[in-house]
Formats: sequence, structure tokens, C-alpha cells
Amino acid sequence: MRKRTVALLGALAAATTIWALNSSLLAGTPEQRPMLIAHRGLGQTFSPVGIGNDTCTADRIYPPEHTHLENTIEGFQAAFAAGADIVELDVHPTTDGDFAVFHDWTVDCRTDGKGVTREKSLKELKALDIGYGYTADGGKTFPFRGKGIGQMPSLGEVLTAFPNKRFLINIKSDDITEGRLLARKIGALPPEQQKLIMVYGGGKAIDAYKAALPDAVVLGTDRVVPCLMRYAALGWSGYVPEDCRKTLFMLPANFAPFAWGFPNRLSERLETNGSTLVILGDNDGSKYSTGVDDITTLKKLPARFDGAIWTNRVDRIGPAVAAPQ
Repeated sequence: MRKRTVALLGALAAATTIWALNSSLLAGTPEQRPMLIAHRGLGQTFSPVGIGNDTCTADRIYPPEHTHLENTIEGFQAAFAAGADIVELDVHPTTDGDFAVFHDWTVDCRTDGKGVTREKSLKELKALDIGYGYTADGGKTFPFRGKGIGQMPSLGEVLTAFPNKRFLINIKSDDITEGRLLARKIGALPPEQQKLIMVYGGGKAIDAYKAALPDAVVLGTDRVVPCLMRYAALGWSGYVPEDCRKTLFMLPANFAPFAWGFPNRLSERLETNGSTLVILGDNDGSKYSTGVDDITTLKKLPARFDGAIWTNRVDRIGPAVAAPQ
């Protein structure tokens, strides 16, 4: 009986310790709202049902509620105006040694052109109409056709237009050469502007980028799952695995409540290790990541936490986050 009592007390003490290590009740309450990451700036959105790597998303957009297109300077301006703290953008190298800001591997879906994006010069890409392929009614009407000519920016143009803004750059490949080329571009910026840039993408490209710029905040997409799995196994102790340090800790909203220390204790740990907690939209088990794009999903999150919210609809989420709680 005595041994059983000692064991029970020991288990209770261990459980109390784990609770104390992970309870946000014992962590400081942030005074600031969470940051907002505007995915591709402010652009047209679409149904995520049945999305694959090669799905054309321009021909399945929702009826437009605004005039902006993703990955454009105008769309970035609108995103920052709506409350974005960070804008995510996509880049592809061009044949003339530059970087074009564009999402798709080919230009076939969104534009009036054909072919692989990175097999074209910046001049060729700028001649395209990037609004050409958008339709919300199965091709009956194309509301942005003719309005996107010359609107595909270079990375340099974006960084010149927004020298004091924060960006998250997505390398669209796993290419070592691409990682090195991007590092040279970013490394040529003033030191203060370099600090505003974070980069994510394929592991080899990111490793090459990080080797050139060791102090950069990066995320290799092949390390997202290992980071989450190792934190799930060890995070109860307060330990932050190596894969989760100086990076972005991506966490779907429906998984977040089960993460050790969520929200404020987790945010503190990550910040101590140079990382940022980023809350995505709900995940249904697929590889496709959604954003926090509606008020229902937003209300699942704490009103205050030291982290960021990933959204495709910063025009909706920005005003809601900024509103008094």
C-alpha cells in the first residue's frame, strides 16, 4: 500500500511539473496582437478542394471581392495597408540571372504565355499578362484579362519598393545554385534590410543559402515534419529540438492546442531559440496548407500570442486582429 502511495505521489509530482513547464497560465501575457503573414500578398483566392502540385488555381477562383493579383507590387501594397506585418512571396530565377516574383512552375495557368517560368528572361516574363487566366465561372468571363501586362515584378523591384518591410521569400526548388544566387542578392542589401528577410524552400537550396548567410532565418520544407515530431516527443520538458531553432515553427490551427506550452509558453521557448510560431489554417491530413482566412478559424486562436498568423485574406483578418478585444 505504501509503495503504491509513493508511486502515486511521484506520478502526481511529475504531472504537476510537466503542467508547470507548459502552462501558459504561468507565462507572461503578450500585450501585442500576433503578427500577420500575408501569403502572396493580397490576391484572388480559390477552393482548396482537390488541390495538387500541378493544379491550375487561376481557373477556379472565388468571385472577386477586390482587384488585386497575387505576387504583385500592388498586391503587396494592399496587404501591408490591410495590416500585414510580413508578406510572403515566391521567386524563380530567370535566364538572365535575375529573380522573377511568381508562384507557378510554368506560366501556362495564369498568363497568356507557355513554358517553364525559369526558362525565360525577365524581359519575356514582363511581357506576359499575369491576369489572363483568372476565371470564377468556368471560363465564361475573365475579369483580370488585359490588366496584368507587365505586372510580374523582379525581386529587386519589390525590395526597392519596400525597403523597410519584412518579407518571407519562397524558393520554388531544391536547387543549390538557386540558393546561392538568392544569397548573393540578399547579401548585397544593406545589413538592416537583410534582417527583414526570411527564406524558405527545398532543403538543399536552403542549406546553400544558410551557408552563405549564417545569421539568416530560414526554413527547409523537408524539416517541418521532423521539427513537429521531435517537439511532440520532447517539448513537454521545455526542450526545443535543433530542427526547430532559428526558423519558422509552422503549426496548423487545429493541431495547435495540443502542442506543448501553446500558446505563450511555446512562443517564449521559440523566441529564445530565434524562432517564430506561425499558425496556419486547419489541416485535413493533406500536404496542402491552408491559411487562417475566415473569422471562424481566427476565433479558435488566442487573441494575444507572440507569434504570427498565416493568411490568404489579410483584407479580412487584418481588421479583425486590429480590432479591440
